[in-house]
Amino acid sequence: MKTTNNNLNQQEIAFYHENGYLLPKTPMFEQVKFERLFDIFEEHLAGRGALKPDELDVPHMHDERLFEFLMADEVLDIVQGIIGPNIGLWSSHFICKEPGSGNKTPWHEDSAYWEGRFNSFEGIVTVWLAIDKASKENGCMGVFPGTHKNQTSEYEQIATDHKIFTIQIKDSATLDESQVVWFELNQGNYSLHDSRIVHGANANTSTTRRTGYTMRYFSTDLILNPEHPHNANHKIYHCRGENKGNNPLIYL
Repeated sequence: MKTTNNNLNQQEIAFYHENGYLLPKTPMFEQVKFERLFDIFEEHLAGRGALKPDELDVPHMHDERLFEFLMADEVLDIVQGIIGPNIGLWSSHFICKEPGSGNKTPWHEDSAYWEGRFNSFEGIVTVWLAIDKASKENGCMGVFPGTHKNQTSEYEQIATDHKIFTIQIKDSATLDESQVVWFELNQGNYSLHDSRIVHGANANTSTTRRTGYTMRYFSTDLILNPEHPHNANHKIYHCRGENKGNNPLIYL
């Protein structure tokens, strides 16, 4: 992997806002830096205890080494092109599907899990970095383009012991999956998607592992709801710019 210029051009930015996603065909970090992140993930996976491999949520809250990547110019330059110069870190998550894993990630919008936590979901973007190569065979993510423009879908609970993915779009079996764009990514490459876009992933039916590191950012022009119980102990961090929403940011 080579060092690249990660600034998005106007055509890419326009495509993202129209379709709700973007698939730049470039690596995020230079090789040596990516390998540091890869090794950190391997540590988290080995030390996960009773957690499932895709339940390694907000690892940065107990591993400060991850801020080297979450606050990196390589990432924030991309994010700024999408949501503007005022940037906060909302969350991060290692999502790993082991070989032969029968776990499907249900169709959902990220914003459905955050209902009531912000005054708006416009201006929240997820960077999905391929820790491992992602393909259709090993359960890469897919999106329904343009669905970020719709109102939030109706949801139903899933019968599961999973700690993260607990709901799915009601009647999701009727969705026309021929419309899905699948995010097949080389190791080290990345995708972007809007918090309101419908997305999911199939089970990993291959002999290779599939892992992504999701890095989620929000415009600090948005306002975090201080009354929401899930916001009380959730740490959010200043990345760049002004805090126009007067949010309880942590400054590193």
